[in-house]
Amino acid sequence: MRDRPFQPCVYLMTSDRNGTLYCGVTSDLVRRIWEHREGHGSRFAEKYGVLRLVWFEHHATMDAAILREKQIKKWNRAWKLRLIEETNPRWNDLFETLTY
Repeated sequence: MRDRPFQPCVYLMTSDRNGTLYCGVTSDLVRRIWEHREGHGSRFAEKYGVLRLVWFEHHATMDAAILREKQIKKWNRAWKLRLIEETNPRWNDLFETLTY
């Protein structure tokens, strides 16, 4: 049973500042980031050590979140870096700031 509400979200993770980036979508951000950190997220994230949550954005519907994820995945790297730095200029790991 879910103890957190369904909340569609797009997120960016990285291996390090200006490192490898991973863009994903989920309905439970806390669970999904925990999965990544435990090696159950994605093969790409596991292979490249993408463990730091550096940006996320909530959406009203999963369709809207998926559309935004697809949009961001098409962006060039500079745009993604700018998106992160607008709200997280120090590239802090935001996972610890999430409500459990």
